[in-house]
Amino acid sequence: MIDIKLLRENPEVVKQALKKREVDLDINKLLELDKQKREMTQEVESLRSERNEISARKGKPADLKKAKEIKQDLKNKEKEFENIEKDFDSLFIMIPNILLSDVPIGKSEKDNKVIREWGKPKKFDFEIKDHLEIGKTLDLIDFERAVKISGSRFGILKNQAVLLEFALIQFAFDNLLKKGFSLIVPPTLLKTEMMKGMGYLDTKEDREERYFLEKDGLYLTGTGEQMIGPMYQGETFESKDLPKRFVAFSSCFREEAGSYGKDTKGIFRVHQFDKVEMFSFTKPKDSPKEHLYLLDLQEKLMQELEIPHRVVHLCSTDICRASASTYDIESWIPSQDKFRETHSTSNCTDFQARRLKIKYKEGDKTNFVHTLNGTAFAIGRTLIAILENYQQKDGSILVPKVLEKYLGFKYIK
Repeated sequence: MIDIKLLRENPEVVKQALKKREVDLDINKLLELDKQKREMTQEVESLRSERNEISARKGKPADLKKAKEIKQDLKNKEKEFENIEKDFDSLFIMIPNILLSDVPIGKSEKDNKVIREWGKPKKFDFEIKDHLEIGKTLDLIDFERAVKISGSRFGILKNQAVLLEFALIQFAFDNLLKKGFSLIVPPTLLKTEMMKGMGYLDTKEDREERYFLEKDGLYLTGTGEQMIGPMYQGETFESKDLPKRFVAFSSCFREEAGSYGKDTKGIFRVHQFDKVEMFSFTKPKDSPKEHLYLLDLQEKLMQELEIPHRVVHLCSTDICRASASTYDIESWIPSQDKFRETHSTSNCTDFQARRLKIKYKEGDKTNFVHTLNGTAFAIGRTLIAILENYQQKDGSILVPKVLEKYLGFKYIK
């Protein structure tokens, strides 16, 4: 949620921000509703004050008649106010976060800006396999039985692929614990108000991505960050305790409602996947630096795995609603002969903190914190990158050197 003062004092800034995102929203109507809401608030408060004065005088017939009139008038005004507030809130919540000034302006993902590349894609002297064939040949992934028990867009990791997943998790934990991150395994079910607070239920498209347990009013988490931010809902940090950083392991669930026909085979785009996620609470002035810090950690993890990749700054129309700036890391996938997204890191500024009322205290002043998130490893996609980039001519998979100590073997055969 943006600052209401920004809307009132600088509506043109909001209009320009929406234009950059190509979001169509009637800001003039919103301003009119805000005006009506404030005027109605004064009318309601005036009537309540008059009612209280009459009640204090106790008992005169004229007062009783007047009190009855005020009661009915107040009831009508409160209902009118409730309707105006509802209309205002439903429109105000549709305003996405205000983009930072360095975000590239564009109309589609084609306008994302490549910042840098690391490593060179390997040139194979044999016919390469994709991760589906590798997974089947080496008995690492069972797609057929996953479909049998759960349906499409699921996979069963087996044998050394399972060990490889846990090696990646431990590798990420070892690195991030040294950097002062606190380790957590959060629940996978999230209250509706908390999912709203994180900004993942605002639009029809958002809601279609979520798995919802209607009987319990709970959502299955779609990414670890959705669970971490609400941990501090309604709380205030001491300035000295920021930044506060977490790394979480969680299973994540997504409908993938808008991806029909895309990556339908394999484990690149699935309904359930495991993820190691970083999350930071910071002071506002520190969030741009923290964002680059999370990106640097992501890059170093991938460099230690020696997976060729590139860093991409997402353009204005390819960025999620809660984010003010997002970088992706795209890893080289040999079978597709192109880079594909494996990591993302976003600075959500105070957009989520305002909704969740998460603040920090500095001296005698309090302000909203900034929240940031970043993928350490999306396990399935990282496994794809490893299996395909490290495949050998004899059909085996060379284990990345940095993972050997966790596995005790050098080849997957």
